[in-house]
Amino acid sequence: MNGPLTQEMRQLLTAAFEPSSLDIINDSANHHGHTGDDGSGESHFTIVIESASFTGLSRLQRQRLVNAALGDIPGNRVHAVAIKARAPGE
Repeated sequence: MNGPLTQEMRQLLTAAFEPSSLDIINDSANHHGHTGDDGSGESHFTIVIESASFTGLSRLQRQRLVNAALGDIPGNRVHAVAIKARAPGE
């Protein structure tokens, strides 16, 4: 499923990091009926992103940058976002 939130996240992350690789996986179906499932089909995501912007940064720093780039999406418009951020060659 490639809904409006998925597209918005892709645009925001591409603008912020110019990633060499970006996968946004919609995990919402796996959480149907659980806490945070709002019925929209876009409540839980995994982001796998590779960018030179992450070179030399810790895992926590990378996650904070991704969350900042996503603005109000994590925790407000989406229940859960798992982030796997790496630099090229990792």
